[in-house]
Amino acid sequence: MNKILISQNAPHNAAPYSALKEKFGVEIDFKPFFHIEPLTSREFRAQRINILDYTAIIFSSRHAIDAFYGLCDELRVKIPETMKYFCTSEAVAVYLQKHIVFRKRKIFFGTGTPQSVVDQIGPKHKGEKFLVTQSESSNSSPLTDLMDERGLDYSTAVFVKPVSEDLSQENLSGYDMIVLFSPFDVKSLKENYPDFRQGDIKFLAYGKSIVNAMENAGLEIAMKAPSPEVPSVAKAIEVYLENNRQA
Repeated sequence: MNKILISQNAPHNAAPYSALKEKFGVEIDFKPFFHIEPLTSREFRAQRINILDYTAIIFSSRHAIDAFYGLCDELRVKIPETMKYFCTSEAVAVYLQKHIVFRKRKIFFGTGTPQSVVDQIGPKHKGEKFLVTQSESSNSSPLTDLMDERGLDYSTAVFVKPVSEDLSQENLSGYDMIVLFSPFDVKSLKENYPDFRQGDIKFLAYGKSIVNAMENAGLEIAMKAPSPEVPSVAKAIEVYLENNRQA
């Protein structure tokens, strides 16, 4: 195995990949298969969502935060001081400081799971009317199912969408392994190469959501991660290369 393509931007800490190059003599390239864009105001209005009808917003990503405030500016919606914010993680909550003054009484965050967000809502905030921000084609049911169980009043609204990158200049057949992370990676692959044939290319699937998308697309998966044994992409590649030195 000589060449590996990873469908993301190069990481800030490239040391694990440098170690792989040195140990196995492989070439590793990084190329995102898609990027995230905010919806246009026209696309957002088509959902018939009035932001000011809600008293609390749930954010799961930085992209959604930027898109939300960009649309508010474009639509001239002034968010009241009484608005409450629930975020899936502390990192997402801290990112809100880019747009609003961080006040503990109205910003709450979980530990990265849907359950932790619902726990933050608890009985104290049960009377709020929630707007759940999401990406186009994303699955919000792990959160909304829990909200249904609690009898919470909510609506979902799309604020961002994945857009496939132009991969037409990439010779995918020149790679021995391709690492995919998202169903949108598969979508981009199919859009760029409608007649794509896997051939001898080995695919590494990183994340739960990507597995079904790859299987539905007829792609054979050589290795799935993360797992306790392979918690990172670099480790997964290392284990695969170790186990297939003669391949």
